[in-house]
Amino acid sequence: MDKGFANPQLLMAPQELADAIDARVKQLVLDLRPAEDFAAGQIPGAVHVDLWGVSLIDTDPAPLKAFMWMIEHVLVLRGVDKDTPVIVYDEQSGVRAARAFWFLEYFGHPRVQVLDGGFNAWVRARLRVARDAQVPTASTWSGTPQPSRIASWRDVKERLNSHDAVILDTRSDEEHYGTLVRAKRGGAIPGAVHVEWTRNLTTQGDFKPASELRAMYERAGVTPDKEIVTYCQGGYRAAHGYLALRLLGYPRVRNYTGSWKEWGDREDLPIEVPRRSDEKQ
Repeated sequence: MDKGFANPQLLMAPQELADAIDARVKQLVLDLRPAEDFAAGQIPGAVHVDLWGVSLIDTDPAPLKAFMWMIEHVLVLRGVDKDTPVIVYDEQSGVRAARAFWFLEYFGHPRVQVLDGGFNAWVRARLRVARDAQVPTASTWSGTPQPSRIASWRDVKERLNSHDAVILDTRSDEEHYGTLVRAKRGGAIPGAVHVEWTRNLTTQGDFKPASELRAMYERAGVTPDKEIVTYCQGGYRAAHGYLALRLLGYPRVRNYTGSWKEWGDREDLPIEVPRRSDEKQ
């Protein structure tokens, strides 16, 4: 199904992946779901890697470099190399797959795709499910970091009040408005616009058509002429917003990987507690 994306090559449909597997196309399929879900059944040939809970809350240069080295090392152990296309998936077009997608783009991988609708869509299409997990073969790949894909707390602070940048909060309403506090402080980065990541998806868990996503983001002021910096609690949901905007062809998108956990914990950084539009003045 053509959804009208500017970058449709970033998604793969379940049947397209099944055809590639049957044709023995060289590719690496990474399953980002929890280990117990992977063990219960996976896409044939998929390799398991779970990056959930592995987060960074200090985006100063030294810890950021060390964290990214660790992520790259895990990907190398799973067989990622520059010559093999990578397809990532979780249970839907979800945050686990989106974060893996973002990591691979950050490391400059030339061909990474997300399985649209994830494993749930694969099962709905009645495609073959395997239960014989593959043993990965480590590679010697070394990525080339792309600084334009990532934002540190310094990058975000420099963009506050900028007419050329939009800070995009992909968290829940409760987190954005400060009623759910998941750091030392609750609230939002000053001036941030709010589009929760779940609004990118249909009820079945695949991406909505480009026309719907584009209209939603542009109504919020997230326009392609601006640099967009996405954030959430720890860079997971922010990666989903990043992916949605990449699909739409936005040329300048960054993921603030430290996100609210870093920003909200640091009392030297400014915050605001937005008012809901329906609140009484």
